[in-house]
Amino acid sequence: MPELHIKNMVCDRCISVVRQGFNELGIHPEEVGLGVVKLKEALDAKTKLVVSEMLISLGFELLDSDKSRLIERLKNSIIAKIHHTDYVDVKVNWSVLLSEELKQDYNSLSSLFSSVEGITLEQYIIRQKIECVKELLFYDELTLSEISYKVGYSSVQHLSNQFKKITGQTPTQFKSTRNLENSRKSLDSINNSRS
Repeated sequence: MPELHIKNMVCDRCISVVRQGFNELGIHPEEVGLGVVKLKEALDAKTKLVVSEMLISLGFELLDSDKSRLIERLKNSIIAKIHHTDYVDVKVNWSVLLSEELKQDYNSLSSLFSSVEGITLEQYIIRQKIECVKELLFYDELTLSEISYKVGYSSVQHLSNQFKKITGQTPTQFKSTRNLENSRKSLDSINNSRS
């Protein structure tokens, strides 16, 4: 089954928007998931160009190189585990998890990711966790202890230390500014700059 790999698909809304875009073009995929669309049959060059333009207009990008696809799969795996599960196990071994999921040696994955993204996989994971914490602080439904548990930190202190290192504020200071909407980042724009 032919697959198209798509950059910047980071949430269920992205899946819905991409599925709708394909349907509007008269192309009905077998499956649409984070970063991948499975088709019944391969697209010809002209149709692929139309699909690429549609995706760009929606804020996505068709990935052609194997390296780009692999990095996008890495990002999607991390985002799914952190943002789309009930809680992240504090003992999760990311190197084993990602190696098994992508069926690749972790050192190779890490090296490729760093060389292309300019940030280590470990830093990317931490930044994704911090973005999840920001979102949970914004909704103000959980205590800091519950957020710490949900996002996979061993303690509130560990979360607070990493949060301050990344954002320059403690979670309490961040929450009290109440300007959370402007300080949150889209998941696909996380990089090595201060969050």
